[in-house]
Amino acid sequence: MNARINELLLRNLQEVFGEGDARRRREAIEALYTEDCQIYVPPGVLVGHDALDQFAGDLRATHPHFVYTPHSKPQALHNGGRLAWGSGPRGESPDYTGWDVIIARDGKIAALYVFLDTSPT
Repeated sequence: MNARINELLLRNLQEVFGEGDARRRREAIEALYTEDCQIYVPPGVLVGHDALDQFAGDLRATHPHFVYTPHSKPQALHNGGRLAWGSGPRGESPDYTGWDVIIARDGKIAALYVFLDTSPT
């Protein structure tokens, strides 16, 4: 299970939040998240694939040139895991950093908690 949680954390960062192509992002959401997933982000709580897809797409549109970079190795514990990351223009210091914390169920992300260290500029 630890290897799967690590994979979920890394793929979510790149294939959901870092993906600019809407079709590929949606395919990743369906592969990585349970249908009833809950996403806890500073603006509120999102439920389900459609809400996550809309949020990730809207976020990506605000800074399409940003990349998401892991700042540590993923850590897994039982059915949960966490990953520190940064986001900003490729090759530059991140504009903001944060932590993703997930709870997995049946090999997929059932809940994602996004903690931001600093506000995007």
